[in-house]
Order: sequence, then structure tokens, then C-alpha cells
Amino acid sequence: MIAYATERAPLGVGLVQTRYATWLEPLMLDSGALLAPVTLAYETYGELSPARDNAILILHALSGDAHVAGRHSLTDPKPGWWDAMVGPGRPFDTDRYFIICSNVIGGCKGSTGPSSIDPATGKPYGLRFPVITISDMVRAQTRLIDHLGIDRLLAVAGGSMGGFQALEWATAYPERVRSAILLATTARSSAQTVAWNAIGRRAIMADPRWRGGDYYGYEPPVDGLATARMIGHITYLSELSLERKFGRAFQRGAPSFTMEQEFAIESYLEHQGASFNARFDANSYLYITKAMDYWDLPARYGSLDRAFARTQARFLLLSYSSDWLYPTAESLAIADALRRMHKPVEHVEIASIAGHDAFLVDIDQQAPIITEFLNGLTRERG
Repeated sequence: MIAYATERAPLGVGLVQTRYATWLEPLMLDSGALLAPVTLAYETYGELSPARDNAILILHALSGDAHVAGRHSLTDPKPGWWDAMVGPGRPFDTDRYFIICSNVIGGCKGSTGPSSIDPATGKPYGLRFPVITISDMVRAQTRLIDHLGIDRLLAVAGGSMGGFQALEWATAYPERVRSAILLATTARSSAQTVAWNAIGRRAIMADPRWRGGDYYGYEPPVDGLATARMIGHITYLSELSLERKFGRAFQRGAPSFTMEQEFAIESYLEHQGASFNARFDANSYLYITKAMDYWDLPARYGSLDRAFARTQARFLLLSYSSDWLYPTAESLAIADALRRMHKPVEHVEIASIAGHDAFLVDIDQQAPIITEFLNGLTRERG
């Protein structure tokens, strides 16, 4: 039985609206640069309790945004990127919790990023935008949580890069986080992860339409960004899932003996690249992947143990058996360090063939685990 399945669950949160919060006060970045003004795009679902103790911040991965659930209009072709997890009767139950999701700085979905106007020039920042880190992203998010009048979050939750942010919240702002839900994530970007990101960035910057980052008003570097997305997308899947879905199937049933695209997997990747170009900015891809490469929690504090000595949160970690980008060993390293520091932690490996993207698609397995974890927090609060 799936604990989150109720009669209301299929309805979701319905029509939603993206909101924007802007601060004129400069944000100090890890690089030493000052960023101002700063805007964060965000969405909220559900109601904040009178005690303001039921807020959950959901944190998105590389290509995500603030639109985690619901639809922006009746003709919206797709709901938010984690819609199956957010809504009445779903794990992040909007009848019980006040759900918040914001787009990160450096992004291109309403938050301040390289496509935003630089007040010093009146033109888009491009590469004049300062390099950012995961810490900078979270530092901006603290302003949003303050703006919403919330002192302490019931939970922070995120998969992949969203997990980076959740770990940053739990260690840099321990008094503000009661629990952390980490899915398919790691405490540091490995050399392999940095390598994949570097290839993607190289593809973008090698596109002649990139123009050193000043392509706004011109044709964007669509070939470079499509290639970067194709490379990245492969790391999100598993070999078994690709074999089952595509195998060695030909588009026209037989080889053409030309250099044209003819395998089904080639067409799929081409579609991924084209659809990504329709919704993402190439410079944002550069900046966000660079922030991911800098992510190294144990290096900042000297060790994972020292990092987790700071936290006051209860942790739930979910890893996925076929995830080779951030494999289960990464979650185990986090869980082991938390246990050494006598912090409450639960780790579950979910059997899946979906690869790294399992946290986005294997809802039926992870939903009851997250539901029960949040139920436990509610009982404790009780």
C-alpha cells in the first residue's frame, strides 16, 4: 500500500503563480564580490501555520526552477518538475505543510543570473556576472525565508544539486533547519563529476554563437548548449534503462550506411538538446555547473565529521541502486559521518533502473518513506 495515495492525491495543487522577491542590499558572495540587486523567483503551496513551524523548503537540481508543482494556466502542457510529490495527500502534503521552492541565483527562470540586467551597464551581465557557489545560493535563500517570516524550517529537501543546498542549509544555518531530506546526492563533487561538467561548458564556449557570453540579442549558442545537455543527460540515466528503452533500434528499421542520425537513442538525445534550448540559458548552465564543481563540504570544515558536528537536523537519505553519478557510496559516506557525530539519520537505498533521475520518476517507492519521515517529525512536534 502506498501511504500517500488518497482520493485527493490526483488533484494536485491546481493553478499556481510564480512570485518574485527583490533586495537592494548587496549580497556578499564567497568570491568577495557583491551582487545587487538580488531577485529570487519562488512559489509557495499550502498555508503557513499560526506557529510558523510547518514550512518545508524544496531545493531544485541543475535544470530545475521554482515551479515544483501545479500548472501556471489551464493550457500549461506540463505540471511542475516534482508535481507527483507535492500536493494534498502527497508526501509534501499541502494540507499539512507550507511548501516553498525558489529558483537559485545564477538561474534563468526569474532569479538574478547572467541574463539579468547589470545595473552598471544597462545590459545583460553575461560573463560579467560574478561566479557563484552553493553557499551563495543558500545565502540568498535565507533572505527569502526571512521575507516569509519563518525562523526555522521543518525540513529542507532536494535531490542532486538540491541535496547540496540542503546540506549547506543544515550545516551553515543549523539553528534554522529541523530536518533534511537528501536524495541522490553527495557531500562533494568528484573528479568525474567535474570532468563531465567541464566537457559541457567547453561545448558551449566552443560554439561561435556564444560570443564570449554576450550573445543576448543575437542567436544563442544552441549547438553548444544542446551538446552540453546531451552529455549531462546521459549521466542521469543508467545503461539498463537505455537498453530497455532504445537498445540498438534504428529509426527506419535498418542501417542507412551514412553519417546521418539513425539510432533511436540519437534521436532521443537530439530531442533532449532541442527542448533544453527552449527553456534554459547557456550562461546559466556555465555558472550553475561551476557552482556544483566547487561543492566540497568536507574541505570547508576539514572533514565531514566536523561539518556535521554543527548540525541540529534529523536526516533522511535516499540513494538509488543504478545511480552512477552520485552512487549509494556517497550517501553512505554522509550517513556514516552523521552517525559518528551521533546525529539522527536514516538511509534507504531504493532499487531502481532509472539511474540518477530515479528521484524524479520513482515516486511510488520513495513516497511512503518520505511521508513516514515527515509524519515522525509531526509526531515529535506534537
